[in-house]
Amino acid sequence: MFSKSKINEPGAKPGETSSTGTTAPASSGGTSAAPSSQDTRSSMPKTKPPASTLSADLHIKGNIKTSGDIMIEGQVEGDIRAHLLTVGEGATVKGELVADDVVINGRIIGRLRGLKVRLTSSARVEGDIIHKTIAIESGAHFEGSVQRQEDPLNTTGAPKTLPKPGGETTS
Repeated sequence: MFSKSKINEPGAKPGETSSTGTTAPASSGGTSAAPSSQDTRSSMPKTKPPASTLSADLHIKGNIKTSGDIMIEGQVEGDIRAHLLTVGEGATVKGELVADDVVINGRIIGRLRGLKVRLTSSARVEGDIIHKTIAIESGAHFEGSVQRQEDPLNTTGAPKTLPKPGGETTS
């Protein structure tokens, strides 16, 4: 009913027969650096690191950029770019926020760009929101414009040139 696993079996020496009846290959001088198919490091699931948290007593002047998740509880004057960005209820951010997922519980003064944007009932946003999907809970305060884009994270788009009266264009 139960059988012995090869993972727990100690490595056999070259030329010796293991309890499973297989013969270990002879090495050609030195140790082999090739990973075995039973390497436990590669089969272990990768855990996601916890979100970075900026505490309530922290005041930052400058930009923040991470490929991970970030939780803002303090005050930030600068742009923030992250994967998942959560702004806590007592937090204030003055600058542009760009993230895949954005959850706003606190105060934002500036532009907001996100694939998924959520303003909770305690959110206070003064600025434009560019999103793919948005949810605004009852009680949220919002002053600005809302624009849906297929790729709201793309900030490299140059402004289009507008024609001047008389047929000329400005850049």
